[in-house]
Order: sequence, then structure tokens, then C-alpha cells
Amino acid sequence: MSDRIFGGIGLLFALLFIWAAFHIELSFISDPVGPRTFPIIVAIVMALASVVIIIKPDVKPQWPRAARLLEIAIAAGVMVAYALALPEVGFLIATAVASAFLTWRLGTAPLWALVSGALTSIGIYTVFHLILGLSLARGPFGF
Repeated sequence: MSDRIFGGIGLLFALLFIWAAFHIELSFISDPVGPRTFPIIVAIVMALASVVIIIKPDVKPQWPRAARLLEIAIAAGVMVAYALALPEVGFLIATAVASAFLTWRLGTAPLWALVSGALTSIGIYTVFHLILGLSLARGPFGF
């Protein structure tokens, strides 16, 4: 039963995500794909996954213990802080810090988590900004 509730909530969020994507204002000069396409694709994948969970739930779901639920809540908090920090400190710094923290919480040694966070940030920046030419949040240092 809990899987179906989770699937229903996921489906609701996917529909809300699609609704919000259609409310993104289009600029006069826009690329052919437009800013709505990626959020809609993510929402469709989320909706399909939610429908699968509703149709075929786990027979005996195992819920995480309280300590693990706290870890999940902290990870969600880090993602909210990341979104709030992006305009202030820029893409490179915010992404490096968030990915380093999350990598560390997934079990990587602290030093390697820092290296992984920095490399993840630089890699994503290279692909999306330098290669694809997409605009990413600029921080106080201009990148």
C-alpha cells in the first residue's frame, strides 16, 4: 500500500512539474528546443516510473530506519541549499560543495569526496557552458 501512495505522490509531482513547465515564459529569441523541453522530459520519465510503482508495488517494502530517513532529509536540505546558493556563489562553487557533501555521505572518503565534487563541477561546467554554450549561474568571480 505504501508503494502505491508513493507512486501516486510521484505522479502528482510529475503532473505539477509539467504544468509548471508550460508556464515558463518563452523569450522572443529562443533556441528551437526551448526551455520547456527538458523539464517536460524529466516529468514524463517521473510519471512513467510512478505509474510502474502504482501498477506493480513491492510486496514487502522495507522502510529505512529513522537514522537513514534523517540522512535523506539532510540530503534534500542540501539540494534546497544548493538551489538557494546558485545565484549567490555561482555554479562552480555551489555544485562542487553540494556534490562533495553528497558524495561523502554516500561513503566516499572525505578527501576523495572533495576531489570528486570539484571534478564533477568542472566536468558539468565544461559540457554545459563551454561546449553547449548554455548559461549557468555566475558567482562573485564571474564563473
